[in-house]
Amino acid sequence: MKICVHGIGYIGLATAALFANAGHEVVGFDVNSETIARLRARDPRTTESDLRAFVLDALDRDPGFVPSDEPVAADVHFVCVPTPFDHADGRADLSYVEQAGAAIAPLLRPGDTVVLESTVPPGTTEGVLGPVLEAGSGLRVGEFLLAHCPETVLPGNIVHELRHNDRIVGGADDAATDAAVALYEPVVVGAIHRAPDATTAEFVKLAQNASRDVAIAFANELARVARDYGVDGRTAIELANSHPRVSVLQPGPGVGGHCIPVDPLFLGHGSDSLDVMAAARRVNDGMPDYVVGLLREALGTLAGKTVAVLGVAYKGNVDDARNSPGLQLVAALHGLPPSHEDAPVPTPVTDGGDGSATVVRATDPHVSDDRLGLVPLEAALAGADAAVIAAEHDEYRVLDPGTVADLMTGRVVVDAKATLDPAAWSAAGFELIRV
Repeated sequence: MKICVHGIGYIGLATAALFANAGHEVVGFDVNSETIARLRARDPRTTESDLRAFVLDALDRDPGFVPSDEPVAADVHFVCVPTPFDHADGRADLSYVEQAGAAIAPLLRPGDTVVLESTVPPGTTEGVLGPVLEAGSGLRVGEFLLAHCPETVLPGNIVHELRHNDRIVGGADDAATDAAVALYEPVVVGAIHRAPDATTAEFVKLAQNASRDVAIAFANELARVARDYGVDGRTAIELANSHPRVSVLQPGPGVGGHCIPVDPLFLGHGSDSLDVMAAARRVNDGMPDYVVGLLREALGTLAGKTVAVLGVAYKGNVDDARNSPGLQLVAALHGLPPSHEDAPVPTPVTDGGDGSATVVRATDPHVSDDRLGLVPLEAALAGADAAVIAAEHDEYRVLDPGTVADLMTGRVVVDAKATLDPAAWSAAGFELIRV
């Protein structure tokens, strides 16, 4: 088949490569000219070696993956565009979905299939994308096939998970569901689950991420309560998990990534029943401020102090800094409110010389983004009064406390991800505080 993927960011890129490597002719369309130019130069924007190789294989095939700055007519159109959440009005920004639909509509033919993979509020496939396609094509849903199949991959392992994770498919009608299932079955090792309709498929993806968010919030709240009693929260959780029907997650400095911090909020588009999920969001959004409180308690004051933030990726050993706890911590140290915008938080490395501001130096061995003002590890630690481990990178697990002590002025480390050996760091004279 001929396939056109609309939006070749992280998910669209991998999806295009998946189907191209399965023998389909795939055109990847994106409005970002730099993205297209880099792909044409065989330079996909990723640091994941397996994804890079996967994409290069697809680009080398004939027929294979062809990047394009124009959409094309195709048997199948995948929509893999961003759906950011607008915190100002509490709504998902679906303009990219609408724009993709408007680009597809003039090319749409009877019998073509359109699959929305973007994470969206329930009802978007049939209530937003469908009408745009109908208005621009003159066809009715049913004359073309419309379905939703959300992606559920983990950054750092996307090639494996695209193939092996189960998929949820829901169409506007049975024929659309059948077509989408037939599309995915040859390329997915995991099971293909048929949802009753597209709205159910949309709801399931949001439920999965909301469940994770609530579970993390429970762990974070336990850690905070445990500290009030002088109990090590992680030790208590480990012991609690010895029961066969208990499985508490681990606490941390917050929740990051593109999905979990925002997907639960999508469920509030058509419902005012978000109580537990809304509370979980508040708990997790409050963790950076909680870490700041731990620092203030240990240092007495943050005025004139230098804090090194180690890790601005949202999880260990990846280069994705979207909505990361590390960046939220930087914002909190500067007295800024939580923000889940994709735009990064600037990280000043100087206080202007008056000694009253908190100096924040952020570092990360995996993230490369000139907008973030990141510095090398040694520069971040040099003369610092305190450090915070905000991402569980392997590089931080092997830090030598003696070397770090030689670089820092103070001896306070908040290990928000439990990466360090408490005994070794205490022996080196550090006050090690675990979340």
